[in-house]
Amino acid sequence: MKRLNVGLIGLGRLGRVYARDLTGRIPETKLVAVADPTGTLAQDVAAEFDVPRSYTDPLALIDDTGVDAIVIVTPTHIHREQVIAAATRKKPTFCEKPPALFLADVAEMKAAIDKAGMFFQMGFMRRFDAGYAAAKTHIEAGRIGQPLVFKATSRDPFRPSLEYANPASSGGMLIDMGIHDFDLARWFMGEVRIVSAIGATIAYPELATVGDIDNAIVSLTFSSGKLGVVDLTRSGIYGYDISTEILGLEGTIRIGYLRETPITVMTKAHGVSHDTVPYFMERFRDAYTNQLQNFAQNVLQERPAPVTIDDGMEALRVGVAATRARETGVSVTVADVTAS
Repeated sequence: MKRLNVGLIGLGRLGRVYARDLTGRIPETKLVAVADPTGTLAQDVAAEFDVPRSYTDPLALIDDTGVDAIVIVTPTHIHREQVIAAATRKKPTFCEKPPALFLADVAEMKAAIDKAGMFFQMGFMRRFDAGYAAAKTHIEAGRIGQPLVFKATSRDPFRPSLEYANPASSGGMLIDMGIHDFDLARWFMGEVRIVSAIGATIAYPELATVGDIDNAIVSLTFSSGKLGVVDLTRSGIYGYDISTEILGLEGTIRIGYLRETPITVMTKAHGVSHDTVPYFMERFRDAYTNQLQNFAQNVLQERPAPVTIDDGMEALRVGVAATRARETGVSVTVADVTAS
């Protein structure tokens, strides 16, 4: 089997998981280089996963002639620089969501990708989850008739660090967290036309010190006239609760689960109980692997990317619209949210 020589940039929590997958769980890939500017992290990860080369400068990895393709798992605010650098070398690239914090930056990334004719795949792992993928197949087969209403819930079991939550680096809750649901909304229902939103810092007052919120509800009106609602919370203290429902003219599909271990304990003293999904790495463990494997297969087999920079752009546009709607209290027409 031909293998793709991959360079991985960004070795935080998710980056280390990707290092594991690229070296041990995906037969189509060989991890040949890693990069991270933090201390000796790149050197340490390279030693742990037997990767031949490590860099503190991500641009040096992109320049490495032995690297055929790039996987970017760095903080959102530096995606632009790295994607454009990869485009100038015409190296196939996978980039985690969101593509950037600002639409103007994504427009520059898109221009560089288009000019280079480079393969580029956006990372929205929920599309590669077994439940979401099956739901897409059922809907396209007409199992529930015409989709009418999209409902999504994303609940984190605890807040992120204040450093991470800071909108200057994350984009804020509606962009960083909500972009998954906005991408799914487009995937299942088509383009979003109007957004309205409410949100507040009501569970963790300290988030207000960096300008972020911890709970929000977003209403969507699609170009088709169909409806949607997304609710987001950082305070789902019982577990990681991700679910989506698509109401159709002839039926409904529900996606998601809450119980992690397939056991239910039933006693007179304590009633009925079970555990819950701990966090995103447990819930989407296989989805992360699946999307990276899909990326490698697409590059090797010269197939088009199923998730493009345009998908990243439009999901971000909805997130920016939701942020503006929440801040102003006025509904926002998504098409009016431009890159300028």
